[in-house]
Amino acid sequence: MSEKNLISIWFFIGMLLLLYGLVIFGANIVALFLPDTGSTVKFQDLHFGIWWGLLLIVIGGIYFINFRPWRRKAG
Repeated sequence: MSEKNLISIWFFIGMLLLLYGLVIFGANIVALFLPDTGSTVKFQDLHFGIWWGLLLIVIGGIYFINFRPWRRKAG
């Protein structure tokens, strides 16, 4: 099998992390503007879901860009 047809598993992991990050971030942005007044969650005002979603977006974006199969290889 030629090396041209191979796609790194890290590309797919980056794609999944990016997708999960977008879903978590989007859901928590909606929750930010539509708060649950009856919630008993501690530290809800710190919005951990937004920060976690942003972290996943950054890490997933790094893997997605770094291991993309259509990039030009030097050489």
